[in-house]
Amino acid sequence: MPAKDFLSSMQKKRLQKALRESGCSHFRERVLMLLLLNDGKTYSEISGFIGCSYRTVAYWCVHGDPDQLDSLRDRREHGNFRKATEEYIQLLIEVTKKSPNQLGYECSNWSGERLANYLAQRTGIKLSGTQVRRILKQKNIRLPRGRVQLDNRANHTSKKLERNVSQQSQ
Repeated sequence: MPAKDFLSSMQKKRLQKALRESGCSHFRERVLMLLLLNDGKTYSEISGFIGCSYRTVAYWCVHGDPDQLDSLRDRREHGNFRKATEEYIQLLIEVTKKSPNQLGYECSNWSGERLANYLAQRTGIKLSGTQVRRILKQKNIRLPRGRVQLDNRANHTSKKLERNVSQQSQ
């Protein structure tokens, strides 16, 4: 662990400026880790103060380079949808404007899982329903909450169709 005041005054100023100006909470958190370490705090104290794991603090304090602020960044600033291309997101938005009935489903509302399965078949990109809902949330698109009750036979048909769609995409 580096000694207290291991940062030069220029490094410290650069980190403080980045802390004030960055819009990414993860980046700011990592910058703060280095600044707290410079103030003589231990990894345990830093993890308790920030509210993250000891391992996270240890990793970023070792791998974060105060001379290269980009070493503290990752893709979260740009959205962490590594698999979801712009084309996928556009198709997702278009599909949510249609009813599942129009696309062969026996239900009237989309779920995240249903959308993920349908788009996996169309694009070959497999995401979880949670990831699809996260993308929709970022785009300020809400799926209808009201669910139409289906009798057991129709519900069984819908699940069977979903299984067929997911099997075809594999």
